[in-house]
Amino acid sequence: QVQLVESGGGLVQAGDSLRLSCAPSEPTNKIYTMGWFRQAPGKEREYVAGASWNGGRTYYSDSVKGRFTISRDNAKRAVYLQMNNLDPDDTAEYLCAAREGTAVGAGTRYDYWGQGTQVTVSS
Repeated sequence: QVQLVESGGGLVQAGDSLRLSCAPSEPTNKIYTMGWFRQAPGKEREYVAGASWNGGRTYYSDSVKGRFTISRDNAKRAVYLQMNNLDPDDTAEYLCAAREGTAVGAGTRYDYWGQGTQVTVSS
C-alpha cells in the first residue's frame, strides 16, 4: 500500500497555469501507474490524466486534452500535472492516484489515493 501526497494547488485567474505534484509519503521501490482525478462540488469524480510507469502511454480526458500535461519522475516516484490556460470550469479538488496494473485508459480503476489539493480558477 502507498500513501500519496499532492501539492501545488491554489487560486489563480482564468488563463493562468499551475503545476500539481504528487509523490508517496514514504520511500517505495515500486513504480506505479499514476493518474490525476478531479471532483467539483455536486459533480462526479472525473479521470483527467494518467501515465504508465515509464510515461510511454498517457491518457487525457477530452476536457483537458491540449491544455494539461502529465509527466513523471520515477527517480522521485513523483507525478506532475501541468495545467495551462486554466478555465473556471477547471475549479475542483484534484486527487492523485496510483495503481499496480498497467492500464491507463478511460475507465481505469486506481488502488491508492491522495487527500487532494484544491484548484480554484476565477474569471
